[in-house]
Amino acid sequence: MSETAASTQDAPRLRIRIVFGDEAMLGPGKADLLERIDQTGSIAAAGRAMSMSYKRAWSLVDEMNAAFREPLVSSTRGGAKGGGARLTETGKAVLSHYRKLEDIAAEAGAARIGQIKSLLRDISG
Repeated sequence: MSETAASTQDAPRLRIRIVFGDEAMLGPGKADLLERIDQTGSIAAAGRAMSMSYKRAWSLVDEMNAAFREPLVSSTRGGAKGGGARLTETGKAVLSHYRKLEDIAAEAGAARIGQIKSLLRDISG
């Protein structure tokens, strides 16, 4: 493993969960699921890539679609022509805003994260 890859793996990560009242939440797992649906064109394939059951992946998509004014994921049933899923424009916008928020928070918090890391015991290996 290269030194850069090793240092990237050891770098602290900031994970953001946004809670919208009692009903809706968007966090790293749902964002990763959206991203993988966008990459694979399939809810099932996205779930498999995350070691998640098909039922769990569908449940999370249903939660997100119900929480937003417009669905984030559009899907078609399988069959002779095969099924598939894609992010809607709203889904792409939500994912983009979430990823940008992660970038902004990581950049703004880098010094504080470094300070906290400096206070940790040696956790390598």
